[in-house]
Amino acid sequence: MRRLARTALAAATLSLVAMGAHAQEVLIRNATVHTATAQGSLQNADVLVSGGTIRAIGTGLAAPANAQVIDAQGRPLTPTLFGGITEIGLEEVSGEKETVDETLTLGANKEMTVRPEFDVTLAYNPASVLVPVTRIEGIGWTLLGAGTGAGGSIVAGQGGVVRLDGSADPVGPRELFLKLGSDASGLTGNSRAAQWMILDQLIDEARGRIAPDSHAALLTPAGRAALAKYLGGGGRVVVAVNRAADIRQLLRWSARHNVRIAIAGGAEAWQLAPQLAQAKVPVFVDPLANLPADFDRIGATMDNAARLHAAGVQVGFSQSGDASHNARKVRQLAGNAVAAGLPWADGLAGLTRVPAETFGVADRFGTIAPGKRADLVLWSGDPLEVSSVALQVWMDGRAIPMRSRQTELRDRYLHGSTPSEGGALPPAYRVPAAR
Repeated sequence: MRRLARTALAAATLSLVAMGAHAQEVLIRNATVHTATAQGSLQNADVLVSGGTIRAIGTGLAAPANAQVIDAQGRPLTPTLFGGITEIGLEEVSGEKETVDETLTLGANKEMTVRPEFDVTLAYNPASVLVPVTRIEGIGWTLLGAGTGAGGSIVAGQGGVVRLDGSADPVGPRELFLKLGSDASGLTGNSRAAQWMILDQLIDEARGRIAPDSHAALLTPAGRAALAKYLGGGGRVVVAVNRAADIRQLLRWSARHNVRIAIAGGAEAWQLAPQLAQAKVPVFVDPLANLPADFDRIGATMDNAARLHAAGVQVGFSQSGDASHNARKVRQLAGNAVAAGLPWADGLAGLTRVPAETFGVADRFGTIAPGKRADLVLWSGDPLEVSSVALQVWMDGRAIPMRSRQTELRDRYLHGSTPSEGGALPPAYRVPAAR
């Protein structure tokens, strides 16, 4: 029904069909522009796009002679949203292992058990059917995350940001992924304490304190070089962790080794909000994971994001479940956080500016400002309301076709085959005549 509403609204209120897919100049008039910057939200504002870049924001902007002009009729305009940490383009069917590429399984080989040089972005498929499915929901980019599994390591490997515009290569720096706590203790001899012992050893190896040919070495030469890039305030390390006690140890470890971290999950992070703020550690929470589902989340609460924000922590959002196939739900995460006390503007920032700044792409997108890529979404209503839909997505100023495999299957079931296919409804879709 949401997609039917999108189709009806777009057809009834917007002249987007006439807009060329490769239009170089676009003027969006009379929008509520949520910039996700210090400017905040601008009422009845115009956004001028030229050459794939935002050129101006203001009121009563003049339209260039060849510009496509869209009257937003006061509707919200935002940057394309961050889909969270996902495996979009790394998996098609999560239960079919041949289509899943985000996890390195090391098996029984215990000689080299940690491979930080593993980079999941090398397997990214921009032609994945999940890309358009996600994109038409207003999600324009995601962080590809390396996963951990049986026979793997608490150091999962590296990932990076990809834009869901069909481009093949990631943008921005790589991020290193760690997993700590009870969910990862099976990878460290069923000991949570051993995780810190192993991490300290890896640091020693990367810094040359343990010889590469030592019988106890865990890293390959390439692994040492890869890990070294994240030490001394270098690249960002994204740590999946929930328990407050583990977060406390993580803050001590990162300070001791000068490692820049971000937290994914952080169900009990609110208990250390002042320390996280002081250390300038962003936290990507899942406000729907607000029940004590396990012993690492006894202190889970609906107002986790609000408490973190009140203490000065930068808050973003990422799902803890099947994030790839349900990336559209990230808006619901932000909306729930707002319902539990997070200011609305900071809910939107958690889907735009905060992840862009955290993952090193804020100079290109994540906000609406002159000079940024024209990656924009026009919404039917409040983008943090689940009843709202994306009416049109632009990437680099190009109107993206609001179609996906899901919408095409919907249309086929509703209307049957097209005239070019013969026009007759296939037998499998026909409703038996009443008797």
